[in-house]
Amino acid sequence: MKKRPVVETRLEEILEEITRRGEMSVRDAARKFGVKISAVQQKVRSLLRTGLVCFNNQRRKIALNPDFGFVVGIDLGASHLHFALADFGGEILNDSTVKIHPEDGPEKLIAQIKDGVRRQVDAVTRKRLPEKPGHAIERKTQHPFTVRGMAIGVPSPVDPVSGVVSLANNLPGWKNIHLARALEKQFHVPVIIENDANMAAIGERWRGVARGVNNFVFIALGTGIGAGVFVNGELVRGRTGSAGELFRMNVEWQRWEEDFGNIGYFETHVSGMGIAAEGRKLMGPPAADQLANLAAQRDAYFVFDALRQGNPQARAALEKVFTMLGVGITNIVAVLDPDLIVLGGGVVKGAPEFLLATLDRVVRRIQKEITPPIKISALEDKAQTHGAVFSALTGAQKAALGRQR
Repeated sequence: MKKRPVVETRLEEILEEITRRGEMSVRDAARKFGVKISAVQQKVRSLLRTGLVCFNNQRRKIALNPDFGFVVGIDLGASHLHFALADFGGEILNDSTVKIHPEDGPEKLIAQIKDGVRRQVDAVTRKRLPEKPGHAIERKTQHPFTVRGMAIGVPSPVDPVSGVVSLANNLPGWKNIHLARALEKQFHVPVIIENDANMAAIGERWRGVARGVNNFVFIALGTGIGAGVFVNGELVRGRTGSAGELFRMNVEWQRWEEDFGNIGYFETHVSGMGIAAEGRKLMGPPAADQLANLAAQRDAYFVFDALRQGNPQARAALEKVFTMLGVGITNIVAVLDPDLIVLGGGVVKGAPEFLLATLDRVVRRIQKEITPPIKISALEDKAQTHGAVFSALTGAQKAALGRQR
């Protein structure tokens, strides 16, 4: 009988598992990776020497060393930028949201991103970070005000090889933009660029309702629509980075020859932008002063506000959009048969009970036997930010380990 080959457990794998769990015992790590405890102990000693992790004597577990430095997670939306600065344990120490004007183009927006990062660092370095209990032993403090890495979620496919932002269809001028290169040149740290829905799925699996779920789909319903897909515990990006780009879907085969431009059929209807357009069609436009810029024109808030006031046209507009979303989800279920569907994004907060009731009715009618649970994100509109923090941590860890070799 042939012996099974011993698979080498890499330091990066142990670090990622510690990051995902928050803390981990040597015994748990050995069980997770199917290796001897002595092999894990050897790896942990190597990690302790780098300063990336610390040992909690009270709990007898290894955790990330929060004093190793900072990471910055950024969520770039069609109407906002959200920044979060976290310590190396993943605790968010400071965050802020700023409005953007997408019509101003990539150059000004990249300058706004750079300025936001500097403001985050300035805000935290002015604070005195309290000592965290339970980490006094085997804890190495290395440059506690050093940014070690960044990650940013963008509303676009991202080339899986070059990291180029391929096409942000809700951000005018954002085609083939080398965003990572611009930020790395400015800040001299590793920068991870990821599609925003993928980033939200990463965040949801780290700290949301999909924690520990290996097969699920996160649907981001905001100004546009997208999805992040996990299969067997791995994020699916696809050949061009376009996996999960639901805006390309079409649920009316008779319209297959029509050109919907960069927005695509599905996003034309099923998105904040689609809800706003449907609302204007049924209810008339909102006041002119509410449409001051491109972002405001795409905002569906006035439809949800009318729904809360009992407006039947608003209800009809939302029911149409939610029904189309339900049909789209049934197609996803038919292809992937996931364990869970998670809904996130700003639009989800508008009428969550009405949304879930409509989706449940539609999906169960079409996919009777295989309808998975459909849940609202526990992280709300911060899922992308948490995913960006996690991605920044893992990117910074790989860079730090590379310098040790």
